[in-house]
Amino acid sequence: MRDAKRLAEIRRLPCVRCGSSPSQAAHSNLSKHGKGRGIKASDEFTVPLCYPCHSAFDAFKLGTRQESEALFNGWLKKTKRMLNINNDEVF
Repeated sequence: MRDAKRLAEIRRLPCVRCGSSPSQAAHSNLSKHGKGRGIKASDEFTVPLCYPCHSAFDAFKLGTRQESEALFNGWLKKTKRMLNINNDEVF
């Protein structure tokens, strides 16, 4: 699923890992989120990462695949909270 509005909202947030700006919309590297050979995961599974953090994440320099999955799942939860705060929603 592609969602240009979500990607734009994600890019407005600071990096979910280090807090730097600007950030990029980093897609999940997990097949359960729709990732496949040559196919990006759904835009629903994106988090804001600055270029250095995004590069390190995609190259699995932040840990094993299992550790990267745990990191991403935590970032996804944090990103949802960040988006809710930006939209003035109560969670």
